[in-house]
Amino acid sequence: MSERVAVRKTYKLFIGGKFPRSESGRSYLVQDSNVSLASRKDARDAVVAARAAVKGWAGATAYNRGQILYRVAEMLEGRRDQFVALGASADEVDAAIDRWVWYAGWSDKLPQVYGGANPVAGPYFNLSAPEPTGVVAVVAPESPALLGLVSVIAPAIVTGNTVVVAASPSAPLAAVTLAEVLATSDLPGGVVNILTGRLSETVPTLASHMDVNAIDLTGVADADLAAELEVKAAENLKRVLRPAPADNDWYADPGITRMTTLLETKTVWHPKGV
Repeated sequence: MSERVAVRKTYKLFIGGKFPRSESGRSYLVQDSNVSLASRKDARDAVVAARAAVKGWAGATAYNRGQILYRVAEMLEGRRDQFVALGASADEVDAAIDRWVWYAGWSDKLPQVYGGANPVAGPYFNLSAPEPTGVVAVVAPESPALLGLVSVIAPAIVTGNTVVVAASPSAPLAAVTLAEVLATSDLPGGVVNILTGRLSETVPTLASHMDVNAIDLTGVADADLAAELEVKAAENLKRVLRPAPADNDWYADPGITRMTTLLETKTVWHPKGV
């Protein structure tokens, strides 16, 4: 009797709430699984999907966004063992679940902390309120793969931004499996889009894309590449987040810096009247 050959799983991209193959048809092998190798066109398609989702996601109530992030935590809890089987430690998975819950709690509180009434001279009300920047490109850190990924996605989307994530090419399984969680978590299609493959192929496209409003370079370890991407991002005055590697203690209290960096502040003057 001949020996059976197991069917190898193929992990696809996550764009617009769907799981398309790379338009190039390419893939690479990771832990006995095929992972799609995203192209520049896939990156552009992901930006289109993210832009289409901005209006609905930014227009949702903060309370509703918090509910959805909490739902992601629920679904991740239910697939905890699967992430452990992929190589994440139990502590890392627990921390990732708790991180979703932590950010969910901030959804309707950040405007009170980061916005408010400003003291001005004259008979005016002067009010500042945070608003999402728009489409954010995110380069995910290599390690810890799951917790690092959650820690860069959650603060971007909780405030109403949509994201295109370039997953770490050496640890993509956490990203594509998280995509399966997101797809079943009430998250509208296009709010999170995940690309796997070579950073050198997709990230320059995202950095120079004129419809991307901000870029998070956390996962770019090469200083020269990071500097090159900053130059590309300057073409349309993208907001750039480039933390020093020493600042990325993923198990520490994350604070609100990542959320506020990806926000714009709208200030309104209004006469007080008679």
